[in-house]
This record gives sequence, C-alpha cells and structure tokens, in this order.
Amino acid sequence: MSVSIDITGLRPERLAVVPSPLAELGMALHALSEPGHHPGLQGWVTGVTARLDSHLADRMCEADFLWRTTFSDLFMPFAGIPGRSTLPGATLAEDLDLLDKLTDEQFVEAALEFTCAAPYGTQGADALSDPGVRRRALELAAARGPRQLRFSERLLTEPPRIRAWLRQFLQDCDEAFFAEAWSRQRHQLAADARHKTDLLRHRGLAEALAAVSPAVTLDEAAARITVDKLGEDHTATEDGGLLLVPTSLGWPHLMVLHRHGWQPVLHYPVGSPELAAPPTVEQLTLRMTALSHPVRMRICRNLARSAYTTGELAQAHGMTAPEISRHLGVLKKAGLITTRRRGRYVMHQLDVTVVARLGSDFLEGILR
Repeated sequence: MSVSIDITGLRPERLAVVPSPLAELGMALHALSEPGHHPGLQGWVTGVTARLDSHLADRMCEADFLWRTTFSDLFMPFAGIPGRSTLPGATLAEDLDLLDKLTDEQFVEAALEFTCAAPYGTQGADALSDPGVRRRALELAAARGPRQLRFSERLLTEPPRIRAWLRQFLQDCDEAFFAEAWSRQRHQLAADARHKTDLLRHRGLAEALAAVSPAVTLDEAAARITVDKLGEDHTATEDGGLLLVPTSLGWPHLMVLHRHGWQPVLHYPVGSPELAAPPTVEQLTLRMTALSHPVRMRICRNLARSAYTTGELAQAHGMTAPEISRHLGVLKKAGLITTRRRGRYVMHQLDVTVVARLGSDFLEGILR
C-alpha cells in the first residue's frame, strides 16, 4: 500500500522546499487535540493548555474535526491556487491571504474532507451546487455528532461567514500561543529547507527524498515518487510543481496532499526520533502476522528468556523439529529473532529490541 506521485515532466524549478506557518499552525492544533499522537510534545501541549483562554479553548472544539484526525488541506491553501506553482507565505498573515484566495467551492470541499462522501483524490460534484452531495455530507456530519452537523450546515449555507470565523480563530491562536512557538521553530525549518534544497541541486531528487524520510522513494525510470503509507492513492504534478513542506511538530506523521486539481505536497517531520530505517508497512504486516499465532507467541516467550536450539523448543512444546523450524522461519523472516551457531548447535533468541519497538512502530505505520 502506498501513495504515489507521478512527476513525469516535472521541471527542477517547479520543485521547492519551503516551510509554511499556516501548515505548522494546523499541526499545532492537531497536537493539542490529539497529544497521544505526539508523545514528544506532551510538555509543550501541557504548557499551552494550562494557559489557554477558556473561550478560545471552546472555539477550538467547535471545528476540531478540521485538525483532530489529521489536519485539513485548508492549512495548505497555497496548493490550491490556480497554476499549481504558488509557494507558502513567509508569514502567517501571507498564508491566510492565500486561504482567502481559494474559491468557496474549494474551501467547502476541503473543510468537508472528513465528512463528504466523494473520494479524496478524484473530481466530483461539489456540495454547494449538488443537492445530493450536500445531503450526503450533512448525513455524514450528523453521524459524527451535533457540533459537526451545526458547523457543516453553517458552512454550506454561509461559506463567507465561516471563512471569516476561521481566519479570526487562527489569528487568535497565533496571538495566544503560536507566534511564540513559530519564533523558535522557523529557524530549524528554514535550515532544513536550505539543506534539502542543497541536496536537490547538488545530489538530485533521490537523495533529497531519502533525507525527507526512508518511507519516501523515487523510481527515476518510472518518474514516480512512492510514499509508504497504510493507504492507496495516486496523484501527478502534471503542469504544476511539487512542494516539500517541513514541520517541527509533525512526527510521526508523513502526509501527502494529493487533492484533485491541487499541487501535490509532501509534509514531512524534521528532528524526529525515528530510526534511520523505520520498518515498511510490509515488514510491519509480517511481524504482526508472525506474532498472531499462539504457538509462535509461546515460542517467543521461551526465546525472550534465553537462547534455544530447535530440538530444545520441540521438546518443550511437544512438537516435531520440522514443525518448530517452520515457526522459527516465519519469526526470522519477520526479523523478530536472531540466530547464532555455537559449535554444532544453532541457537535462536528473540530480538527484544525489535519486539519492544513494535508498539511504536505500529503507531508510526498507521499515522504515517
């Protein structure tokens, strides 16, 4: 499973690495709403929450579906500007001006991303002009609770009013907590953007993408970027460009904006605690499948305590050596055990470090 970006004909000057204040504010709101996704930010989240004005906290809940699950494409409006070549603003005010340039149809479609029935990556009728799409969007909003239904009804009835509400809310968030955070983060993000740009110019796109994340790969022959994610979709740069947008608050999220008609964007974390080579989705599947079998679970219990030979495990579990060997083969293919030779014996032992990481690896995989 993966998201792919067709870069056929992409000109070097149409590929840019640029931080976005608005995208970072969206990630900040996401982290405040879902601190469990971001264990490294719990201190910052606690500090912001403790001093947050209660009225602003209530407004934050009013439309939190725009940033709780993930964050809406509204936080990257530069990607939706016609021409597919607009860069993020240097300041939050400039990014908000770009948000104002989106059409009402674009704004509503992006705001209904998590409720509208239309597939994300394809072009369909919009909820402002099509009664059927509008009715379906409201039905899905109602299923998610009265707050989301009220917001969606207002959004579909008075888009300009909701746009003004959102801009004022984001400006108030900037004053309350984001301006301070951005003043610290922007230097790190700018330095990362310069580094990735240098890699692009001097070593090429493949090395720049490898530096973005081991989960991003380039097939130069096919002119295709592949992002290893628990999802499947595709997009293309076509006559537009490709943007790489770094985030200091985003780990473990690696996001791909691939909305139909918008410029593709890779939104990637910098300064993350992830390993140099995190497991692929296929490796995670192998590991979870390997551990799902009760016999292999019992074998792992033995191997976590000491090294065993195949014969010893067969005796301990009342099974034949070939049966144990098949189970060990599955565990070894999944990278969960190590083997070493001691004289004429082959000893097997659980790689406790790998197994200990499985919980965070699984979380990383599903949030990537």
